[in-house]
Amino acid sequence: MSLFRLFPALALIVACTPQDVPPSTRSAQFQEFPKRLFETFEISCDGPGERFEKVGNSAFECSEFLPPDTTAFLILNYDGYPQDLPQSVMRMTSTKNTGGYRVDAELYFNVPQKSGPAVKVPVESKTLDKALSALYQAMGGSPT
Repeated sequence: MSLFRLFPALALIVACTPQDVPPSTRSAQFQEFPKRLFETFEISCDGPGERFEKVGNSAFECSEFLPPDTTAFLILNYDGYPQDLPQSVMRMTSTKNTGGYRVDAELYFNVPQKSGPAVKVPVESKTLDKALSALYQAMGGSPT
């Protein structure tokens, strides 16, 4: 999912919701299973080079290939394997708990190696965290 394509949609959602500023977080609590959130996540993962995948009972991923300069940087700095290109991955998981469902988002670069498991390079972004918090709130969740 091109995160930059998601931001205009988030701006529209935020513009239509009360302007309470949610805490910046990648997690939220929902009373009911957040079906609409996951449907929105899937729909937004439809661009060129993007792939949506259900990777578990309650885990979903959107992966996409990166621009050439970012790809080269990751291969060179994380000893990547050039025949298997790095991708950005956003994973959203839902866990049932006593209060309903907790949703967690994770964003990382997946850098395949010639041998051994791929290296997961976490992506830290306050802008992304704020956007996720606003999305969770717009979808009926309480950022945690």
